[in-house]
Amino acid sequence: MKADAPPLMQLNALRKTYRLRRTLIERLKGVDRVVTAVDGVSLSIQRGSILGLVGESGCGKSTLAQMLVGLLPPTGGTIEYDGTDMSGLAGDAWLNYRQGVQMVFQDTGSSLNPRKRIRTILREAVAARGLKGDCQDTRVAALMEQVGLDIQLLSRYPHALSGGQRQRVGIARALAMEPSLLLADEPVSSLDVSLQGQIINLLRELNENLGLTIVLISHDLAVVARVCDAIAVMYSGRIVESGTPDQVLTAPRHPYTQALLDAVPRGLERRDRKRTILPVESGPILTGCKFRRRCARAVNACETTDPKLATAGPGGHEAACLMVG
Repeated sequence: MKADAPPLMQLNALRKTYRLRRTLIERLKGVDRVVTAVDGVSLSIQRGSILGLVGESGCGKSTLAQMLVGLLPPTGGTIEYDGTDMSGLAGDAWLNYRQGVQMVFQDTGSSLNPRKRIRTILREAVAARGLKGDCQDTRVAALMEQVGLDIQLLSRYPHALSGGQRQRVGIARALAMEPSLLLADEPVSSLDVSLQGQIINLLRELNENLGLTIVLISHDLAVVARVCDAIAVMYSGRIVESGTPDQVLTAPRHPYTQALLDAVPRGLERRDRKRTILPVESGPILTGCKFRRRCARAVNACETTDPKLATAGPGGHEAACLMVG
């Protein structure tokens, strides 16, 4: 367990909001329309660990990842990387940060340039790291071997590869920058089950062999339970529960986490087990707990009190629920 390792990245009250297009009447009245994608996330990413970030579609996972890699600027809060606030970085310091934090994208079809051969894609990556001449080809061959691909595939275009092969190329391109932190955004969601296992095993090997810190974004609890050292559950832009896989998946304290677990197929022998079925969200919630309309345990206090992460058990287990205590 790597929980005792120092944090490589620390998020402090991180926020991302978007302004929506306003009608003429709203503009005349000076009314702003704002949607909050990430709402005050505070999280530690331990060096050398694999952190699983889980939650339903639209909860803000991918937006959070894009802020961490520098593709989106935060609206508020701070990101500290290796003890340094990234908001003040410029020049070489910013370049070093962008090299040290890399991302593997969900869509293998659009994340690779369809007009370039795999050799060119990887050469561009190693050139950005500063390698020149024959050193580029040597490094490209080493990257292909590292991710388990035959170098004969270098002459092919992305469309000529399978989904699993394209995802390995995406990982190789990220590794070309020799990162300390790898953000994997739903890296296996578009692959069949056999290929999913191969990619997950590859990520685990990279973590063990290179000491690579990984944030694995997924909605598949079985995947994160298999490889992650810690899990953070996200709902409506916030972290609602965090802890080790045993804590979060075996003894969940937040009702949303329990609902996610209940949604996992468990076989016909357990079909009579009572499950949590979440009602559809009926609109924005401006006060109180954002989960209260879908929660069977909600009480009157949930309408006015916005719960914060609090200790839910030993070993750093936390949950944001008024019923925890």
